Amino acid sequence: MNSGSTPDEKHLPLLAALVSVVLWAAAFVGIRAAGRSFSPGPLALGRLALGSVLLGTLVLSRPTVRPTRRELLLLVLAGVLWFGVYQVVLNEAERRVDAGTASMLVLVAPIFIVALAAVFLQERTTPNLLLGGVLAFGGVVLIGLATSSRSASLVGVILCLIAALSSAIGVVAEKPVLNRISALQVTWVCCSVGALFCLPYAPQLMREWRVAPTSGIAWLLFLGVFPTSIAFTTWAYALARGSAGRLAATAYLVPPMIARKAPTVRASEPAPAPRVPPAHRR
Repeated sequence: MNSGSTPDEKHLPLLAALVSVVLWAAAFVGIRAAGRSFSPGPLALGRLALGSVLLGTLVLSRPTVRPTRRELLLLVLAGVLWFGVYQVVLNEAERRVDAGTASMLVLVAPIFIVALAAVFLQERTTPNLLLGGVLAFGGVVLIGLATSSRSASLVGVILCLIAALSSAIGVVAEKPVLNRISALQVTWVCCSVGALFCLPYAPQLMREWRVAPTSGIAWLLFLGVFPTSIAFTTWAYALARGSAGRLAATAYLVPPMIARKAPTVRASEPAPAPRVPPAHRR
């Protein structure tokens, strides 16, 4: 292997991570907007199914690597927790807290990632990573105190923390597989597993799709193409070329971006439940 890397090649992982962070920041707002037309489970299934189809088209057009049993188990774990549980739980959480609060709470994930990576991936912790974890935890404490003034739902806070833990486990599970399998293939497998996990929501998705406004469908398609298909792939690309703990630190850029994007959606109001005509209800 050629050990020499051009400056551009060295910066590609960072650029890929930044693409993911920007798109995921937009996702917090997009979830809130799409949540006005789709329930949490159907919304997760819709974006994951679209992502699986788009990524599958690319993966199946090129050579693939057959995963070992251990790699397959890790991919299933990442797919169920990070792509399945995380999506459904975060969608539900954003019905109870605003987009900015949700992004701050989910930022406890880097703390989990650093701890899990140290135990399972033998990654070294650094003072900067520990300081970042302390700052993130401090933000979570402040938001938790805000619940006493009813500015955030306690259930929503708990759901965000569950989402954070799910994503952290998924990142650490995905990391070893990327040593041998491409980021594109890994993301496709995980996305497909997540879609299968959410498959029980298919009938409800079809009912809500029929009555959803064009704007709601557009937001769902946006989530499936950009924060799902592109962002998870660029994140996997960066994860394959760096430590999980250090990469997770880039997520601290999400809240400032949310603060700028949030005015596009009235973040101070919970997303109402989708309206389904009586004929479609069960």
